[in-house]
Amino acid sequence: MKFFRFVSIKLTFFLVLGISIGRYFNLPLILALALTGSFLLVLALLFFTNKDRNAISFGAVMALTTISIGMLSISLWQPKNWSTHYSHYEFNDGGTFKLKIRELLKSNAFADRYVALIKDINGQKTSGKIILTIPIDSTKDAFQVDYELLVYGVLNEIKAPLNPYQFDYREYLIGLGIYHELKIDANNHKLSKPYTSSLYGLAASTRNKITSKLKLANFGKDELGIIQALLLGQRNSVTTEIYDNYKDAGAVHILAVSGLHIGILLLLLQFLLRPLDSFPKGKTIKLLVIVLLLWCFAFLAGLSASIVRAVTMFSFVAYAFYLNRPSNTFNILALSMFFILLLFNPMFLFQVGFQMSYAAVFAISWIYPMLQRFWNPKNTVVKKAWQLFSVSIAAQLGVLPISLFYFHQFPGLFFISNLLIVPFLGLILGIGILVLVLALLNILPDFLVLWYDRMISLMNSVIEWVAQQETFIFKNISFDGIQLLLAYSILISLLVLCAKSSFKRTIAFLTTLIVFQSWLLFSTLSNAKKEKLLLLHQTKNSVMIHQNGNQLTIHSPNPKVAEKLVTDYIIGERIKTNQHRFLENSYLVEGKRVVILDSTGMYSLMDTPTDFLVLTQSPKINLERLLDSIQPKQVIADGSNYKSFINRWGTTCANRKLPFHYTGEKGVYYFK
Repeated sequence: MKFFRFVSIKLTFFLVLGISIGRYFNLPLILALALTGSFLLVLALLFFTNKDRNAISFGAVMALTTISIGMLSISLWQPKNWSTHYSHYEFNDGGTFKLKIRELLKSNAFADRYVALIKDINGQKTSGKIILTIPIDSTKDAFQVDYELLVYGVLNEIKAPLNPYQFDYREYLIGLGIYHELKIDANNHKLSKPYTSSLYGLAASTRNKITSKLKLANFGKDELGIIQALLLGQRNSVTTEIYDNYKDAGAVHILAVSGLHIGILLLLLQFLLRPLDSFPKGKTIKLLVIVLLLWCFAFLAGLSASIVRAVTMFSFVAYAFYLNRPSNTFNILALSMFFILLLFNPMFLFQVGFQMSYAAVFAISWIYPMLQRFWNPKNTVVKKAWQLFSVSIAAQLGVLPISLFYFHQFPGLFFISNLLIVPFLGLILGIGILVLVLALLNILPDFLVLWYDRMISLMNSVIEWVAQQETFIFKNISFDGIQLLLAYSILISLLVLCAKSSFKRTIAFLTTLIVFQSWLLFSTLSNAKKEKLLLLHQTKNSVMIHQNGNQLTIHSPNPKVAEKLVTDYIIGERIKTNQHRFLENSYLVEGKRVVILDSTGMYSLMDTPTDFLVLTQSPKINLERLLDSIQPKQVIADGSNYKSFINRWGTTCANRKLPFHYTGEKGVYYFK
């Protein structure tokens, strides 16, 4: 692990540590500011009084200073710490919002969605980002980036997930600095003109212009969707079926303009601009041209966070090529990571794309040379195939723990799709950029459209064939945060051992393996002691699950509809076996009676008193009379009921001071 000799890598490590502490402990801004100021003062005193820069005291203070800077950076980034943020004002009863559209999100079946900046509320200047939702109206065009609106409405907090182990969209948005949603309709808003254009708006209008030109060409619908995703960063037109094919084939990264695309583009530009090396100052000119063209591509692709991160990282890599010092790769990557986190956004650290990009590039930089030393075939064709295979293996090893943690699946044939697609991705990107430029200039020839359409169609067919080999797609793999950290410990200790074997390194590797296995054993034994009864929330369906150790029983009138919901729970709780049963009218759980009342409205009096009354499928009953009859201690309604019924039941229970739980508002109910 010689790369730890670089100061930039050490500083980046401590910066990441500081950002993590600030994120998870939510330190007050004033405390982070005081710590940073104090450590900077001590560091300055040591710098001027102690000439030994290698002293332990100087290194320790430098580390603590960098950690405090990390904590300060994330505190400063938190929008709620800004004095102008809208959360510091009271607008509970609604108000008039002046908004500016910043980003177009993928629409669902019912509504268009946007990220909007708040300019002012009731004439009072404020700041902050929100999600803007408006029902789809076929008679009106969608909003575009930079559109400004006047809206009268009420801000709603983003809801947390209602069921365990579901994707936490609320937490994801908080990571983007978004805390609220504003829903509008056709009558409570109007466009405000004229509006000022921003760089984001200019980029979006350029993309829209290119897209409209491409639509006039004779591209197939599926092929056009892939072109937009591949070159313009717009995945909205990619069908769910095609996206799932790419995901199952382990090639979904091809559809997201990120590090892979920018890296290939960098190599392509290095090759095309190689003649500049022979001119005076040619290398410097080449570096400037490459960085400029990379940022032009980022602009073309919409300046999204993932693209900005990737271009920043590979701008540093381009500088490493300019220095012609391959040993500095880790140093350059650490520097790019340091400045991206410090200058752009420290919350990038907690985004999946950022983690996977750097994990893949670091792994390629470390593992690829080791694989090449392991075997260096003489045959040119075999050598090229081995190099591509090595890059694919290195990248997948780097991102494997992250993939298992976030997505709980592993495409076993990833190397096949990468071997068949990645070698030609440079050609696909190169021709694609040429197609965009010619389309923008209205000189796109038909033969090029035909060739490129067939090329994209062939790529889709290859991906579809790989994705159909379902035997090699490993899904629903339980993998928690502790396993994530231990898996990287195993990988790093193994690489260190392979670089130079020794007794200590062997012990370190075996220790990480034992700790990993011990955690799996501990988790299994802990789960074996669990017993839970839960009522989940699902619209138009009732789902009650009973966990007994590693076994799960699902009670539902429609188990197929509940499959995704239950699968998330099975993965999170490491369930080994499960069975389905229809929902019964009554259950006895540890001496407590649970009565289920469905649309029939029928129930029978029990010998034991009723503790829980569960209302499902909108039963038409007189709740007052029913409560007098069975006298439950708690009333629960799930997502299968009509909203009007739920409101009426809630009022009835409130008048009787009887606890009422609606899963659509309070989430899953745990029977205790």
